[in-house]
Amino acid sequence: MRLLPGLGAAAAATLLSWGVHLLVPAVPILTAAVVLGIVVGQIPALRPALSGVLSPGLKIASRRLLRIGIVLLGLKLSLVDIAGLGWVTIATTVAVVLLTFAGTLGLGRLLGLPGHQPLLIASGFSICGASAIGAMSAAVRAKDEEQGVPVALVTLCGTLAIAVLPALRFPLGLSAAEFGHWVGAGVHDVGQVVATAQIAGATALAVAVVVKLTRVLMLAPMVAVASAVERRRGVDAAGPAPAIVPLFIAGFIAAVLLNSFVPIPEPVLASADTVQTMLLAAALFALGASIRFAEIARTGWRSLVVGLTSWVLVAALAYGAVLLG
Repeated sequence: MRLLPGLGAAAAATLLSWGVHLLVPAVPILTAAVVLGIVVGQIPALRPALSGVLSPGLKIASRRLLRIGIVLLGLKLSLVDIAGLGWVTIATTVAVVLLTFAGTLGLGRLLGLPGHQPLLIASGFSICGASAIGAMSAAVRAKDEEQGVPVALVTLCGTLAIAVLPALRFPLGLSAAEFGHWVGAGVHDVGQVVATAQIAGATALAVAVVVKLTRVLMLAPMVAVASAVERRRGVDAAGPAPAIVPLFIAGFIAAVLLNSFVPIPEPVLASADTVQTMLLAAALFALGASIRFAEIARTGWRSLVVGLTSWVLVAALAYGAVLLG
């Protein structure tokens, strides 16, 4: 029973975010959910409830519901669709992820960001936004408070991309397909990719989604490697070390393989997509509600510099991938 208030609040926020998306289609449900959570987290009158009666349910939402949503995200991926991109596009997409991850992680550590923040920011900007931050945080057992700044930064920059990238399409001379490639390789969250690419039409959207989901596929190996490193460090630490491949990542891989080799009826896939979106929206609301801008202020310009630099880096690398493709 103690979980019901927090889970109920997350469910209500999910429905509200869905309503916002229906009224303003350019605003992705997941972006609306995390922004709503961030706003709620800044209201002083609500903080006693957030840290009290709502806390157990919100923690379940930000952890367990997030992991289930990531497993279902695998049903959006097909190895056949990814292979259809061609080896050059696949190789450059993987390179964009790895270079952005390494550059962001290195800069975050160079500027002295605390704890797992450099790792979480690198994961969010290079792979798939707040979902990747939650997955990596669960894998390496980062503290809840370490997720606040990365989620806020990736939400801010992903929202900026919805406005900035379409404005640069024609000055850069990109066709619809090239623009979709750029957006898929350079924008963080899947919902933000859809919101940005659909401005250029169906062709851009189709290319963007496949390229983006190829980046999402990188979530499994990146989390597995991070878990292995954390496991090695955790040998002498208190408590059990993280699993080399977390169970939800194994489930994600299984879902990808299932969708690749088993003919799943379209209504089933559509239903799974809706459930996955709702679960991730609830989880991201809970993550957003844990954010306190005071935490961002403590790291001051350093976290903002890392986030903005990573945003520019991934967009520039993605543009280079388009030129090579």
